[in-house]
Amino acid sequence: MAPRRVAGRRGLPGAMVLGLVAFVVVATGVIWRRSEGLERARTHQALEREREALIGQQRQLESDIRDASSRNRIAPVVEQRLGMRVPAAAQLIYLTRDSAQTAPDDSQ
Repeated sequence: MAPRRVAGRRGLPGAMVLGLVAFVVVATGVIWRRSEGLERARTHQALEREREALIGQQRQLESDIRDASSRNRIAPVVEQRLGMRVPAAAQLIYLTRDSAQTAPDDSQ
């Protein structure tokens, strides 16, 4: 019989294949994590811009409310719609409280 040849190992050893698979899995995880992080960063920036715009809009609305509720804006509307007006000085009556008169005593 012919001597048997010990077949040499062909291909990659099992540990190398396992290491290569582990590397691919880890690299895929890192790439996915980074892409997810970038997406969240974009979302965060968009929300920050929207928040700043809403704060600006809130300040504008508060300013509009202050302007609309000022006496200079309300007086003409009240005079026109309700027929009210600011009385002249001669039409004012000042009431004073007489210090000699006191409230009735409830202790009886």
